[in-house]
Amino acid sequence: MADKITSVIAREEKGNIQITFTIPFELVKKAQEEAIVEMAKDIEIPGFRRGMAPLAKAAEKIPQNRLVEHSLGHLLPQALTQSVEENKLKLAIYPKFELISAKEGEAWQIRGLTCELPEVILEDYKKIVPGEIRAASLKKELAREEKEGVVIKALIDNVKVEIPQILIEEEADSRLASLLSRLERLGLALEAYLASMNKKAEDLRAEYAVQAKQAIAIDLILSKIAVDQNMKIEPKEIDEAIKISGSSDTSSDRKRLIESILKRRKALDFLINLD
Repeated sequence: MADKITSVIAREEKGNIQITFTIPFELVKKAQEEAIVEMAKDIEIPGFRRGMAPLAKAAEKIPQNRLVEHSLGHLLPQALTQSVEENKLKLAIYPKFELISAKEGEAWQIRGLTCELPEVILEDYKKIVPGEIRAASLKKELAREEKEGVVIKALIDNVKVEIPQILIEEEADSRLASLLSRLERLGLALEAYLASMNKKAEDLRAEYAVQAKQAIAIDLILSKIAVDQNMKIEPKEIDEAIKISGSSDTSSDRKRLIESILKRRKALDFLINLD
């Protein structure tokens, strides 16, 4: 159909997924008209009260890049939902979008980069993990934190999971942003910090990528084990965790996040106590 958004899926070697959307100009024009109505409410034009000017005059005051951005805000959620349903995708993160073509009178093309949650192939972890703990315990008695380290290393070394590159980059970016925020609060420049550590920016980035890959992998593995063991978290456990955190956010999204964290913690406790 000429008025239907279409999408093409391309899977990359590193686990990323490219979704290329083609949006008919009829739908683009409708989205632009809706965007202009919304944006006109905040536009001031001499001789008219705020938001009361004719739409044609208001449209003249809207920069093209803002109109495109606002129009995409109308179009992309619909396009993505349609593509996910048609291709039965299970996306791990919201796509990063890139506008490829937006010519007047022609269909727009947008590319989205995302990925699906990778498959976790559990080996015989119930034998591997206790074996690793016993081997490490032969050298000395292990503290709780040391046992956690042994368990995590055993899982990373023995459980198969391919982490999509975009997930690694997102997590590495998050860690770098957190570092920059801490340095800013301390009044330090990144260059000075790197010099004190005798590192280059690319070295730090590479380290964060390795850390990110391992952190994502262990979260996925523990989540898979929690499912494998049919682990449940009671609502009161979630409420207590939120209370301890001091957060006032009790939204369903927040509760789901806390539940997933508690399940991973329960899975780790289960592994540590395996005979």
